[in-house]
Amino acid sequence: MTDLVRVVPGPCTEIVLDNPPLNVVSRELTRQLRAALHTVARDPEVRAVVVHGAGGKAFCAGSDIAEFHDLHGRVAEDKLLLERLVYRQLATLPVPTVAAIEGHALGGGLELALCCDFRIATRRSKLGMPELKLGVTPGSGGTQRLPRIIGLARAKEMILLGEPIDAAHALAIGLVTRVVDPGQAVDAAREMAETLASRGPVAMRVAKHLLDLSTETALEDGLAHELDGSETVFATDDMLEGAAAFLAKRPARFTGR
Repeated sequence: MTDLVRVVPGPCTEIVLDNPPLNVVSRELTRQLRAALHTVARDPEVRAVVVHGAGGKAFCAGSDIAEFHDLHGRVAEDKLLLERLVYRQLATLPVPTVAAIEGHALGGGLELALCCDFRIATRRSKLGMPELKLGVTPGSGGTQRLPRIIGLARAKEMILLGEPIDAAHALAIGLVTRVVDPGQAVDAAREMAETLASRGPVAMRVAKHLLDLSTETALEDGLAHELDGSETVFATDDMLEGAAAFLAKRPARFTGR
């Protein structure tokens, strides 16, 4: 069986969609991505994750349209339920995630990138959800995650019109975090991942969890969770190390305890 997803282990782990040139999302790629995410989630040494596509032409150009005929009348059980599970695995990883968008992120590829905490694109990148042009709708989180990131009006524009936008527009509306020169997306994502990995790992996990809760939780409930999170963080050795390093004017050496 061909490996369509590769994991490059380390503190800054990389998950590579290896189905060039367009790295389309087939059912087999989704199954392999599920296994890869299980591996990453179980590794206590992981501090950050970079997701990118092989070949340099596209991060991911969306679903494998060649599979559409076989999905007629049974898309949920044969495709979308698994994708929903796997995309949620990525979205709920406790460590920060960065999508390196070299080339285009379209349809299901953009939906996958939306599951990451950060998205770095290049000046040549196009991002869009053209599903309606094919007579279908986004089904792996696009109609739900995109409005939460860029707002309802802009999400309607992207999804209902189905026209891709360039990286400059994506940056202006908050869809991507940074825009870099072509060929530099993966390196920029690795640099960001290294910065994220240098932070206190317990504090990072708590902060990410609290931020994700903020979109679904009433303010008073969120503040209560924040207080609990602070109690957790202030009980760690890393908190003492961070304060000591600051006072000594040296880099902190966090251990995750």
